[in-house]
Amino acid sequence: MKGTVGELGEFGLIRELTSRLTTTPAVRLGPGDDAAVVAAPDRRVVASTDILLEGRHFRRDWSTAYDVGRKAAAQNLADIAAMGAVPTALLLGLVVPADLPVTWAAELMDGLRDECQVAGAAVVGGDVVGGDTITVSITALGDLRNHEPVTRAGARPGDVVAVTGWLGWSAAGYAVLSRGFRSPRAFVEAHRRPEPPYHAGPAAAGLGATAMTDVSDGLVADLGHIAVASKVRIDLRSGLIDIPSQMSDIGQAVGVDPLQWVLTGGEDHAIVATFPPDAKLPARWKVIGEVLNPSALPQVTVDGAPWTSKGGWDHFGAIEDTY
Repeated sequence: MKGTVGELGEFGLIRELTSRLTTTPAVRLGPGDDAAVVAAPDRRVVASTDILLEGRHFRRDWSTAYDVGRKAAAQNLADIAAMGAVPTALLLGLVVPADLPVTWAAELMDGLRDECQVAGAAVVGGDVVGGDTITVSITALGDLRNHEPVTRAGARPGDVVAVTGWLGWSAAGYAVLSRGFRSPRAFVEAHRRPEPPYHAGPAAAGLGATAMTDVSDGLVADLGHIAVASKVRIDLRSGLIDIPSQMSDIGQAVGVDPLQWVLTGGEDHAIVATFPPDAKLPARWKVIGEVLNPSALPQVTVDGAPWTSKGGWDHFGAIEDTY
């Protein structure tokens, strides 16, 4: 697998990439035809799409191609799980320069394949195009399995807010990497390869979740989407949110309050949901707040007060929010 993608050519690259894939029972027809065929027993398909751009969402000196593949798949499959659905398939749109080593593209596909296997899905097709900047476009599909989707619009006053998964780890890892370090490794790896709790989305639907999302842009920002869609106020209790001691150590070293990472750091893809107050939540779910009637505009507050510190991801925001 020596040489560049330009030397291998479009169809040679496609053959190389698709040869690395596995399948699942939901895939009736995989790569190799004009389109794939994926079973949809529910007769409804949950779909989500996302784009990763080199220099904006990943850096090759920070992350391997395999890391980028795992991350690209994870952030899309997490969106499927956050609707209460089970991920089934993933489509890849890949833009690469002709001088890119074939090994980089192949390792990217390995990462996509392996993350799909974690979620129970499979890569079923896509397209490759030559371009100046590496761009990874993902479309993920899922199956509701005869359940109703859990949207952002169902939170009700009196509900509790609960989360499962990591919060702030990716942001702490980003802070470490941006200062030229590679440890603590657990936080760096959390930034390179998020680990969404895929099972938690469908499970939350079964537990009666009234609204749900994954934490991709930051806890306050993503709960803000629920607050607006549901026309409620969401109050978080900082004392209920766990901050690992090692994260506190990193914060002290770089002069950042780790609560800032927990509340505004995205890309962990934890699952946060609202539940009726009498819901019996397993231990993996941590209650961190409550849903209230809006006092004015729908908003998220922390310990009863508006959160005014800067943070949360905005693709058209200031440069400090990007690479």
